[in-house]
Amino acid sequence: MHSKIFITFNLLWFSLLLNGQQNQYVPNLCSHSQIQKPRKIFSSQLASNAHIARMNQYDVKFYFLDIKLERTSTYISGKVTIKALVKATQLDTFSFELHQNLTIDSVKVNGSLCTITRNQGEVNAMLLSGLAGNTIFDAEIWYKGTPPSGASAAIGNGISSANSQTWGNRITWTLSQPYAAYEWFPCKQILADKADSVWVWVTTDTSNKVGSNGLLQKITPISSTKHRYEWRSIYPIAYYLISVTVGQYVEYNIYAKPAGYQDSILIQNYIYNNPNTLPYFKNEIDKTKNLVELFSDLYGLYPFYQEKYGHCMAPFSGGMEHQTMTTQGFFNFTITAHELGHQWFGDWVTCDNWSDIWLNEGFASYSEFLALQYLPNLGNQSASAWMNDVHNNVMSSPDGSVFVMDTADVPRIFDIRLTYDKGAAILHTLRFIINNDSLFFLSLKNYLQQHAFSTATAYSFKSSIENTTGLNLQTFFDQWYYGEGFPTFEVRWFQVGSQLIMKVTQTSSSIVTPLFITPIEYKIKRQSIGDTIIRVEHTQPIENYIFTINGTITNIQVDPNNWLLNQATVIKDQTLANSQLLDQLECLIYPIPGTKSLHIHLNYSEPTQIKIYDTQGKLIYHDLMNQPHKEISISDWPNGFYVIELQNTKGKTIKKYQKM
Repeated sequence: MHSKIFITFNLLWFSLLLNGQQNQYVPNLCSHSQIQKPRKIFSSQLASNAHIARMNQYDVKFYFLDIKLERTSTYISGKVTIKALVKATQLDTFSFELHQNLTIDSVKVNGSLCTITRNQGEVNAMLLSGLAGNTIFDAEIWYKGTPPSGASAAIGNGISSANSQTWGNRITWTLSQPYAAYEWFPCKQILADKADSVWVWVTTDTSNKVGSNGLLQKITPISSTKHRYEWRSIYPIAYYLISVTVGQYVEYNIYAKPAGYQDSILIQNYIYNNPNTLPYFKNEIDKTKNLVELFSDLYGLYPFYQEKYGHCMAPFSGGMEHQTMTTQGFFNFTITAHELGHQWFGDWVTCDNWSDIWLNEGFASYSEFLALQYLPNLGNQSASAWMNDVHNNVMSSPDGSVFVMDTADVPRIFDIRLTYDKGAAILHTLRFIINNDSLFFLSLKNYLQQHAFSTATAYSFKSSIENTTGLNLQTFFDQWYYGEGFPTFEVRWFQVGSQLIMKVTQTSSSIVTPLFITPIEYKIKRQSIGDTIIRVEHTQPIENYIFTINGTITNIQVDPNNWLLNQATVIKDQTLANSQLLDQLECLIYPIPGTKSLHIHLNYSEPTQIKIYDTQGKLIYHDLMNQPHKEISISDWPNGFYVIELQNTKGKTIKKYQKM
């Protein structure tokens, strides 16, 4: 059971439009046990491989939606123009997706009427004459109808219309992730093909406002009862991030001023036109400014700064990170942080396929933690409590990978425990492995810049982080991303004089990942003189350690800062105080990685030659060790890997060491 007051991920499923009945906002009642899981969809309900191949014969450049909508109905009519570039040698058929509930009046390509065939959501428009490769063309689709309700092709519906039970306002809104954009407009539902820009024009009753992507260019009068909202965005956008909300709103605007940016960024909010709604949420909405400024510092300047960020309210219990204007059912600190975090992770850089949804959801979830860590006075709980809740939820079941094997299984794509919580938890672990916050956030910035306004895979993320840090992260991804389960540590310890002896045994909750090779911290609790933390590498099922520790040890805490998903037991064991175990111990080198000094500890007193080489094989340190323990200053050493060679009458020991 996750004890968060509100579930803070992009698609909250409980109370999500069941026969028009929603709970828009229910204070202090929301928990993971109340989430209604989305229905599983099967591969036959996705576009076929043949249809995907036909759609991949062109590259979408521009969407222009010119539609009619009202707040009281999901009925939609209008025209969608798709500008595209032919990628094939020749294009004879223009293929796209549109739900079979919607009637197509006509399709024209470059002004010529096409003959169409339909197979459920798959539409093929035969061209009168083929288009040569590298040709730009315009396709216009006139359509109308009532989109499906309770469709199994997505979480909820692509478009919904309902009343807020709390505030009494009627709203029509879209929510297309992952496969439901085609339920309300003709499109190509392939993540890797972002449109370069989008226009969204909506004609509606003059009592309504319309929220969408980009900047509102103008409101054009159509008649005495109708007007048209004309939104335009110049930024590349994935199909599922195009959105519309229609309702009676009041507009509440604030501005963020990120450090180093000479201008301000508009935060445009469409709030229910109810005299009580804005006063109720105003304080939480105002915190968006602080979050934009924080994430601009941590991740790089808000990527859509030339347009805006903002929110449109809609009656569902959660949020959806529509580009530049999140659709949100209510406001609290972590849900606002999550959806804003998506503007970098999910919108600016989008997962290339739903298997790697971690690149969207894990990072947005971790943005909640960072918001609580860096803005503790604004949050709804402490960062440590948040991470503890996440760990408890992940470890409530013994297995499961963050990587999604079956992308036809929508509940699995958006699994809270694995995609959101474990996704955030392993990012925290990656931060621990890098062990340098400046380098960690520089890595994230570099990744975002390298894939800006495009898509990425987990592999490309891995390569980017490795290039910045110099680390090899194959083990991390094999264990935490593709692997399953979590480790359990049994720590047995005893103190003999100034020596702390520890025997640590690791077991795993899953046979998929039987051993987690990982750094780990132990907090040594001492009487009177205070605690100290030791960081070591755990590379074997059983690890034996000996440390020289001043003071009287009272207990040991495993992973005190919750860097790792793990469970642990700690036992004070007097049987460790015997020479047989001490004789089994090799040298101990710590901390790994180091920053200011490295420690070498031997379990015997014998003169030992120490030689340390850099990665080019150059000898940079040479000394004779006459005592069991030696400390070497490394403050002036360049960051990177080193080889430590220890030699005496017992033989030669070679160890790899990292300085950061």
